[in-house]
Amino acid sequence: MSKSARPKRYALILAGGSGQRFWPISRDAQPKQLLKLFGDKTLLELTIERLEGIVPKENILILTNKQQEATVRTIVKSLPAENIVAEPEKRDTAPAIALAVGWVVARDPMATMIVLPADHLIENKAEFQRVLNNASQAAENSGNLVTVGIKPTWPCPSYGYVERGRKASIGGVDDQPVWEVARFREKPNPDLAEHFIAQGNFLWNAGMFIWTIPAIFSELSRHCPVLADFVSELRGSKDFAATVAKQFGKLPKLSIDYALMEKATRVLNIEATFDWDDVGNWTSVGRYLKCDDDGNQHNCALSQQEASNNIVFAQTGQHVALLGVQDLIVVASKDGLLVADRARAENIKKLVDGLPQELR
Repeated sequence: MSKSARPKRYALILAGGSGQRFWPISRDAQPKQLLKLFGDKTLLELTIERLEGIVPKENILILTNKQQEATVRTIVKSLPAENIVAEPEKRDTAPAIALAVGWVVARDPMATMIVLPADHLIENKAEFQRVLNNASQAAENSGNLVTVGIKPTWPCPSYGYVERGRKASIGGVDDQPVWEVARFREKPNPDLAEHFIAQGNFLWNAGMFIWTIPAIFSELSRHCPVLADFVSELRGSKDFAATVAKQFGKLPKLSIDYALMEKATRVLNIEATFDWDDVGNWTSVGRYLKCDDDGNQHNCALSQQEASNNIVFAQTGQHVALLGVQDLIVVASKDGLLVADRARAENIKKLVDGLPQELR
């Protein structure tokens, strides 16, 4: 396909989710993608910036929820107001993606669509764009759904996995291998995750998808017709917002993996060659902070004696002093203070469930 004939490209950024793992900085109305954890920009802003040059800003859709919509609109000033859409209620990723397909198909039924989470940290923009361009080319030239997989660095039981099959031959994609997906695997137990890693043909499923609109609509029609009907209704609607408000809550709660990717006729995979971090908890953030000789990771002024391997994050610029403590997470916000065992970072979301409602 010549460059001049290449389909227009659109992007969906999924920016919902809860704000539990990063309490007290995060709240239900301000989850991690809306936080400035790595400088003066939020993860959502960084996600938008990474698309610069491959997807026009007017073709970027941000899908959030009612609770976070106001904050998203405050943060994102570079996109048209109508490009920020709030789901009327949470229905999982399959209905969310169908909503976005309807939004795109009403504008260009032959477009290519890229789906990205808003809360990943990726620093190598050039390599990220190279992979997305190759994945888009593979989707356009094959007519198949394409995923981007992450090479595992450890046997993580918290991610879904993509099992790669044979190498695919796709014209026009010369500088990066494309593989057929043998199957998608749900989050494994630790022993099975070890087995996946040992086999060498498993990647983490990062929730990045690329497809053409004809391809995704065809697969939805075949495997999840209720979502295909929703897309068709959106395409023909004279009032997009009213149709979403009326119909979205009636859709089944399904993940895109279960509703479609596991059943699709043929799915292709490209391995990410860029850095990637889903920043799952405070220990992930700690890796990007300043670190003293005793392993204390911090974003603020820190004094310490006989303290080691602590994470300290102060949102309001406090000077923090540590004495005789090890392996703690200490996070201070304007109205909350967290002191936790570093090894129990994943349990912070359970702690948040027991907090007063005004602090969630």
